[in-house]
Amino acid sequence: MAFAAALLAGGQALITGAVAGGLAALAAAGSLLLASVRSAGHRPTALGARWMSGGAVIWAAGVALRPFAESFVVSFADLFMLLGTVVTAGGALIAADRRFPAWVVLRHVTDAYLCAASLFLIGWVVALRQVYDDTADPATFTLVMLPPMIALLVTCAVVPSVLSGRASSWLLGLAGVGVLATMTVAGLAAAVARLDGGQPQLWSVMLVPVAFLLLAAVPWGPRARESSGSAVGTVVALVPMALVAVAACTWLAHLAGGRPERPVTGVVVVAVSVVLLLLLRLFVVSATSVRLRNLVKLGDRQLRELAESTGDVVFTCDYEGVVREIGPGVEVTYGYRPDEVVGGSIFDYLHPEDVPGIQVALRAMHLDEDNAAPGACLIACRVRAADGTWRPTESVATRRVGGDELMLVTTRDVSDQEALRNQVAHLTFHDGVTGLPNRAYFEERTREVLTGRTTGPGATSVAVIFLDLDGFTSVNDSVGHASGDYLLGQAARRLRGAVRADDTLARWGGDEFAVLVETGGDAQLAVDLAERLVRAVSQEPFRVADRDVALTASVGVAFSEDDMPAGDLLRNADVAMARAKELGGRRVEVFAAQMHADVVRRLELAADLQRALIEQQFAIEYQPIVDLATSRVTAVEALVRWWRGSVFVPPEQFLGPAEDTGLIVPLGEWILREACREVAAWRASSWDIGLSLNLSARQITAPRFVETVEEALAESGLPASALTLEVIEEMLVEDAEETVKRLSELRALGVRLAIDDFGTGYASLAFLRQLPVDLIKIDPSFVSGLGNDDTLTLLTRTIVRLGHDLGLVVVAEGIERPEQLELLKQMGCTKGQGFLVARPMAARGVDSLMRTSLTV
Repeated sequence: MAFAAALLAGGQALITGAVAGGLAALAAAGSLLLASVRSAGHRPTALGARWMSGGAVIWAAGVALRPFAESFVVSFADLFMLLGTVVTAGGALIAADRRFPAWVVLRHVTDAYLCAASLFLIGWVVALRQVYDDTADPATFTLVMLPPMIALLVTCAVVPSVLSGRASSWLLGLAGVGVLATMTVAGLAAAVARLDGGQPQLWSVMLVPVAFLLLAAVPWGPRARESSGSAVGTVVALVPMALVAVAACTWLAHLAGGRPERPVTGVVVVAVSVVLLLLLRLFVVSATSVRLRNLVKLGDRQLRELAESTGDVVFTCDYEGVVREIGPGVEVTYGYRPDEVVGGSIFDYLHPEDVPGIQVALRAMHLDEDNAAPGACLIACRVRAADGTWRPTESVATRRVGGDELMLVTTRDVSDQEALRNQVAHLTFHDGVTGLPNRAYFEERTREVLTGRTTGPGATSVAVIFLDLDGFTSVNDSVGHASGDYLLGQAARRLRGAVRADDTLARWGGDEFAVLVETGGDAQLAVDLAERLVRAVSQEPFRVADRDVALTASVGVAFSEDDMPAGDLLRNADVAMARAKELGGRRVEVFAAQMHADVVRRLELAADLQRALIEQQFAIEYQPIVDLATSRVTAVEALVRWWRGSVFVPPEQFLGPAEDTGLIVPLGEWILREACREVAAWRASSWDIGLSLNLSARQITAPRFVETVEEALAESGLPASALTLEVIEEMLVEDAEETVKRLSELRALGVRLAIDDFGTGYASLAFLRQLPVDLIKIDPSFVSGLGNDDTLTLLTRTIVRLGHDLGLVVVAEGIERPEQLELLKQMGCTKGQGFLVARPMAARGVDSLMRTSLTV
């Protein structure tokens, strides 16, 4: 009665376990379905969860059908449970997100068979042989054990793929593997119990519910990070071999037990198949190993050939620098035979200054050799070639993995690259024409000297000298830029010979040079050097294009002050040089603060000029030109005036900046149009009066100057014969061909031409023949000396007579005293102007003069 009660209690427990397993499977199925919906964006997780959910439902259906099929040896309930196991295995594989080539799949299937067969053999020796003998029916044993064996085979096939997975759903796949394992164990326990005629152990029944509950919880826990899985994959790959070894040991121990038994055919077939498969696997592994060794040798040979074809020297050495092996490239690159170098130390060929740093680098690589990854170190050093020269090289030393404590070094001769870098650096900071340092170098050097010098009473004085070649532009225009560059080279050599060895001479740009001088507190030293530079340039002509070219130099000197920026010092020297050039050249000017103030004023004046032109702040005054015999006004000269606010700016202060900036062109066009309009109005009032205007060099060379004059005459209605355009003699010398061409075009319009300030000596009388001039105007410097200076009186008389002989009208300028007027009349000068005759006046003054009298 007690035994029957225990059996009944065991049956109820098993029923409870089966119900719990079914409910846990259904709970896992629901949880996995919800997880698949939540993880719809991640296909492996969603699809794997759905498959495992289906497997759990099918397995639960098998559990539910088992009470109705207890009379069958192998029932359809077992098939349901086996199908649920296979579907669950598929879900675990999908969650692991593994894809393999066909040959890898075949290897995994083979490994699964080896694992399953080995476990079966171990189980056979331990327990299954006894169960088989007790059953006494091989067919029943085979049918009962077949489903759990299939489940075991499926589990062995899935486990390696899942354990070595890398997907974020790896934990879900691992939980599926756990369920598979518990299903397989529970199935084996149930099969053994069925063959024994008893009930399976309670622990085997309760494993499945626990596994399903864990599977239900996994999708809602933290996701696993993706991992390489390489270490796990290596361990899993060894599992089949380990199981075969354990099975073999178990079998041998069983045979050694001394109990001869009749062999079972199926078991023998399984054992033989395991041995054959294992031999096949060993053959495949051996073939693969040979193929990989050949590939490694081929890769090593190709690597060496590739390195040597690029001109690199490849060798191996230990961490002490002893060369073990070296390629033939060392003879081509450095002139050493390989057998000379092997066995020696690399430090015997390295520059002594580079050895300590390389030893430190090699020592650091040696101390770090426990690192699994091969370390690499880039080394730049100088190597002594067989001819004794030091060659710059770049080397890459790589630590070789394998415990042989060797390094693979690839060395490249970078002599050409180093020479190219030096050349680029030289060209960056040196001038290509003269070979001198360029502006960038000079500016940087000036900053270094000013930064490094001391301040205070004992400070070292620094001076900068700027030099400009006077008249160099005409050299380029006459003999070409190539000859101009040749002249610059000659000038650079002369200047280099004049400066001290410690001075920095540079080409600043164009025809300008700069010198940085550390005077040591003696300012006169810099001034003396500047004067030597002037003499060096002008002492003898330069020989260019088979002709002698004489040049002079304008030099500016500036001295540093405490805390003066380099830019200010360079600017001051440039301003002093410009001042020397303005004063006629071939001189030395030392910078004074007033020079900079003048430059600033000129810049401000140029800006105000542009604004004044836009706002029409200019006005025109007219100075009458009279017939000296009758005192009648025959013409007026238009003079521009500028009121800068309430301050009158003399013309000599703003006409120069206007010419320099080019504003004289639009300003002159405005004067031309306005004066033509006024004079045309006076002529319309029956006053036969002419207009005289001064021209600048920029106006004449402006692209549309002739068309502008023609348009002004047409707009105002002033006859061309009433307009006289005046040019100074200096303009006829500079760019004479172009100037004469433009003036001839104006003369063709009917405009009259006059030479202003005649007699100052800039032009020769030949221009009076080349250019059809109508008037000459005697310079005021001649008129001012009439009656006081016999020489000036004689020169004035000569100019008047010359004009009469050439049929030109002669106008005297600057008449301020009565005796000057009387002498001019006696000489026969026909016309004149000046403060004695009439002062410049506004247009309304001319209107008043016209209404009262036509004489002054």
